[in-house]
Amino acid sequence: MTKVVIQPSYGKPETRRHWADTLDTPVPFHEPSYWDTLDPGERARLEDLHPAGKAHFWGATDKHDRRMDLLEPRDVVLLTGQRHVRAVGRVGCVLRNPALARALWRPDPRDCLWSNVFSLLEFRRTWIPYEEIWALPGFTTGDNFMGLRLLDATKSTVVLAGLGIEPAA
Repeated sequence: MTKVVIQPSYGKPETRRHWADTLDTPVPFHEPSYWDTLDPGERARLEDLHPAGKAHFWGATDKHDRRMDLLEPRDVVLLTGQRHVRAVGRVGCVLRNPALARALWRPDPRDCLWSNVFSLLEFRRTWIPYEEIWALPGFTTGDNFMGLRLLDATKSTVVLAGLGIEPAA
C-alpha cells in the first residue's frame, strides 16, 4: 500500500531557501561535502536508487523520526507551501543522518534539529490548491497541513485517487 505524507516545504523564507538548495536542482551527492557524511551503506543505497549521482532531497526534524521510519521507497510526498501542493514526489532513500542535513541546508548550528533526509525518485512541480484536498472525503476545509503528516491508509487512497496519482506498483 502506497503511503502519502504531506510535508510543508515552502512557508518561511528559510524553507524557501532550502527548497532552492535541494529541490529546484538535483544535488550531486558525490561531492565531498555530502559524500563524506554518508556511511558505506547509505552511499550504496543512494547510488542504487540514483545511478546518475544526483537527487532531489528533503528532510524532517527529529520529532518526526517515528513517522519517517514508516516511509518506504515509492511512497508519495506532497510538498506544500503558500496554500498549495507545490510538488509531488516519490520517496527514494530515507536516511537518519543529521550531518547530511547540515551539509545540504547549511542551517544556523543552533537551529538544526533535522535528523531525517530523504531523496526523491520522482519530483514533479505542481500548483494544486488546498481546496482540492479539502474537497476530498475525510479532509477538513481550512486545514493548512502544518507539520509533517503521514496519512492513514484510507486518506492515502483518497488523496492518490483524488489527485490522479498512481499508487506504487
